[in-house]
Amino acid sequence: MTILGSTGSIGKQALDVVRNHPERFGIEVLSAQNNCDLLINQAVEFKPNAVVIGNPEYYQRLRDELKHLPVKVFAGQDAIAQIVEMEGPDIILNALVGFAGMIPTYQAVKSGKPVALANKESLVIAGELIMAEAIRNHTPIIPVDSEHSAIFQCLVGETMRSVEKIYLTASGGPFRGKSRIEVEQAGILEALNHPNWTMGSKITIDSATMMNKGLEVIEAHWLFGLSPEQIEVVIHPQSVIHSIVQFADGSMKAQLGVPDMRLPILYALGFPERIPADLPRLNFADYPMLTFEQPDRELFRNLPLAYRTLEAGGNASCILNAANETAVQAFLDGRIPFMGIPSVIELCLESIPHLRQPGLNDLLTTHYQTTEKAIQIISEQSWKS
Repeated sequence: MTILGSTGSIGKQALDVVRNHPERFGIEVLSAQNNCDLLINQAVEFKPNAVVIGNPEYYQRLRDELKHLPVKVFAGQDAIAQIVEMEGPDIILNALVGFAGMIPTYQAVKSGKPVALANKESLVIAGELIMAEAIRNHTPIIPVDSEHSAIFQCLVGETMRSVEKIYLTASGGPFRGKSRIEVEQAGILEALNHPNWTMGSKITIDSATMMNKGLEVIEAHWLFGLSPEQIEVVIHPQSVIHSIVQFADGSMKAQLGVPDMRLPILYALGFPERIPADLPRLNFADYPMLTFEQPDRELFRNLPLAYRTLEAGGNASCILNAANETAVQAFLDGRIPFMGIPSVIELCLESIPHLRQPGLNDLLTTHYQTTEKAIQIISEQSWKS
């Protein structure tokens, strides 16, 4: 397999799966953006055919450290996008974060290689284009997000015409049950303190703002061909039920398991087979109560913003994603308060021209225009915690 983003949270857990199943999985390509040290260690352990470092500044060091191994070394964003087209891998796991993962996903589906997709932003930004290429080239896209993996598993053996709606479950994040004042005054460490999952900083902040769930709504629309009205978000604090499908006869299927991302990773890599694994088992005695709540859409404005862009179509979700990426980084850098994140997104959605049928170049332009606009908004606004 090829793992894009092997030094991130999903990438490291995927390599743990590979480590525990050496008889089934081998590594063709590993890629990272800046974490050269860890990429070197991974290359030494797994001995891939090639490695790619997104930041060219690390190219010479990476090459020098791996010169004793038969490992090809490449650098740059274009190399990451091009490496997915090389012969060799049976499946490509895209575990990149944010906009950076979109072009590699697009190139992979064009080349006809099965994609295990953990980069939800690919479909948020360019879902219509990517799914069209996937259909045209008969390219399987197997979701890795725990929620979409759950829906995917519940749909095995079913027909989409029998699906009435789906429920994407959300933990509620670190601010579930908090007052507006508490959320408005939240600091970086509080926002990064997720109650159930261990993830990278960007996705953890997205979980705290509920943008992560909004992006998942958009991703589910494209993956499963469902209308916005057929996708509902429900807060499930225990994170045991990963998502639910409701069928036309009123029956439901749910996929359950402990909150461990290695489970959906293993399922995606082994599909259609279920590979036996020594991973934690769900003990119902540890969860005597499974509870559900409605999300607070007034406090967590990013969720309705995601539905709004899905309804608008075109490049609206691309604007949403670019504004969010910029705003989240500004929050992590201490330049805007927590509640400034949805404010930046709303202002960008009002400022960037809406295109109804964008091509790939239009989406790239939209991303960069929105990023510049978000940076301007962040610098000009008088932010107060």
